[in-house]
Amino acid sequence: MVFYGDSITEQRLYTSDVEEFELTRFPESKVTFIQAGVGGDRVSGGRAGPVDLRIERDVFAYRPTVVTIMLGMNDGYSRPHVPGIFESYKDGYRHIVDSIQSKLPEVRLTLLQPSPYDEVTREPLFDNGGYNAVLQRFGEFIGQLAAEKHVQVADLNSQVVDALVKAKAIDPAFSTTLIPDRVHPGNSVHWLMAEALLKVWGAPAIVTSVTIDAAKPAVGNNANAQITELRKSKGSLTWLETDQALPLPLPSSDSDPFVALAVHASDLIEALDQETLRIYGLAAGKYELRIDERSVGTFDHDQLTFGINLALLETPMLQQARLVAFDTERRNEIEKARAALIQQDMNAIARAAASGLSEFQERAVEQQRKDARPVPHRYSLSFLP
Repeated sequence: MVFYGDSITEQRLYTSDVEEFELTRFPESKVTFIQAGVGGDRVSGGRAGPVDLRIERDVFAYRPTVVTIMLGMNDGYSRPHVPGIFESYKDGYRHIVDSIQSKLPEVRLTLLQPSPYDEVTREPLFDNGGYNAVLQRFGEFIGQLAAEKHVQVADLNSQVVDALVKAKAIDPAFSTTLIPDRVHPGNSVHWLMAEALLKVWGAPAIVTSVTIDAAKPAVGNNANAQITELRKSKGSLTWLETDQALPLPLPSSDSDPFVALAVHASDLIEALDQETLRIYGLAAGKYELRIDERSVGTFDHDQLTFGINLALLETPMLQQARLVAFDTERRNEIEKARAALIQQDMNAIARAAASGLSEFQERAVEQQRKDARPVPHRYSLSFLP
């Protein structure tokens, strides 16, 4: 899978989020991810070469089965709408799509409507709708082209704008930090961009869903989880659970207030991070839930009957997901170094270095997949007198 784009793709953030989702939600799948973003790129190319060289070297060379394209932030030249500039953008974008479909006729192509220039938390760059209105016009064209070419399209603009509006209402000053330079989103906003793309691909909201009847005790309808050794004793319920997926590797709200604000201003959790546990048939009162002998929370019987979302708690599963995210960051740093070498005229030494980095990258991928494998966890729910 190749992500093609400019510096926003080169940030390796929304792309890493998609990669982490695939690893944690489908740990048995094997997808190779390539981030082919170059800062300053336009539909005509840029510092890493003209567009035909770029797509030959950075897309076709990998024979991808999936390609995404996000370009536009640089193509408007930070100006109000100029018909000639818009026509050049349309012609250049269409050329990229035609080239990819001609060379890779079976490829699954998703066009990404450009992420916004932030004119929500700060004043517009100019009158007549501001620069984001130009990007939205680009996005409208991309939507029309996607329909014409029978490919998918994801809107990475409006969902982020909606979140910025809500974040500004919550905390006007802090909301300006979500896209610090108005162009390059922080990690929290990249999660919203990844969400927009993943939803177009039909990504499931469910991590796991477990239902237990505590009165019998018995296991109810479950998804992505295997429950064994379910036992009931006086005041407690225990079981062994092996999940087939992990929650999103989001940082805690205490450690990353940026992500906390973005999550609060969006539907990210509802859309992609539902790790539900429902236990009914409990006596009235409060209960402590422990996983692997570690307390993860105290809940009353009504909360447990309704269901709790474990993805929002500091669980061993979340710790494992964060380890996978760390592995992904390390793999991306290796790929970044390798890409810097191949995007220039390489001598023999540079080619040898690129080859060596490829080997390191393969090991990093192995570590990602190893750390994403499901492991069993011991649960206990105890009545608190």
